[in-house]
Amino acid sequence: MTIDIHGIMKILHQRYPFLMVDRITEYDENHVTGYKNVTINESFFQGHFPEEPVMPGVLILESMGQVASVLAGIKIAESQNVKTVFLAGVDKARFRRPVRPGDQLVTKAELTRVRGISGKAKVTGYVDNEIVAEAEFLFITGDTLKKEDIKQ
Repeated sequence: MTIDIHGIMKILHQRYPFLMVDRITEYDENHVTGYKNVTINESFFQGHFPEEPVMPGVLILESMGQVASVLAGIKIAESQNVKTVFLAGVDKARFRRPVRPGDQLVTKAELTRVRGISGKAKVTGYVDNEIVAEAEFLFITGDTLKKEDIKQ
């Protein structure tokens, strides 16, 4: 099953220019695959870097995290009737190669732990079936984030 941009916007709160998922191509209870088409029109390419444009690593992680948040939103937030998935941490982040204009950043995320309103996902980003980045994302769901909710 796929989710188009309208469905994604029902799950995620990010909007232009910070919505970084174009489509979810498949998902089930514990896995999701989605992508972002990376274009030269992205504003960050004006300064990163003008002569050698590459997508900033933090934005690669953001795009990957948003794909994982779609899964968390479907799996946890809907079952608990909450509206927001918050990033609580990033572990083991590694970048393998640059993402450039014209690339399609494909993200695969797998839930590895869910406990109540929190969970963990293993997330891998690919361009042309080659790993470009990987990380573990910790997340928490809720209508409002409270400091006491974030625990390791």
